[in-house]
Amino acid sequence: MERITITIDEDLLATVDGVMNRRGYTSRSEAIRDLIRDGAARENILSQAGECVAVLDYVYDHETRALAQRLTHELHTHHDLSVATMHVHLDHDRCLETAILRGPAPALQKLSDVVSTQRGVSHASLHIIPTESHTHTHPHDHSTKA
Repeated sequence: MERITITIDEDLLATVDGVMNRRGYTSRSEAIRDLIRDGAARENILSQAGECVAVLDYVYDHETRALAQRLTHELHTHHDLSVATMHVHLDHDRCLETAILRGPAPALQKLSDVVSTQRGVSHASLHIIPTESHTHTHPHDHSTKA
């Protein structure tokens, strides 16, 4: 195992210490290794072109000029990736949308970037899960038995 030295600001170190305490790590090194592993796993998923499913959550200010229309337009433009969307009114000004997506990880990330960088969008998060494509079919017995 290699030993490295890093420089980190106080706020980020406080975040690492919080993760360490919440998850029960016995050292900062263990916590930082797991955080790096999580980031590496995400990068590995994004580097592959295989089929994935994803959940894109984002909060936006519905009063931002034409934002709702732009968001809807982006999901329609990428209809091949979009499976379903749920819309929730959080309060007078903010809405939460959750989009279920399916497709190659790089395309899902690109759509997420387009949505999350719109002015008025905040708290965007993309969770990607790799899936295996199943092209075979199997019969279903839908007969009713008495």
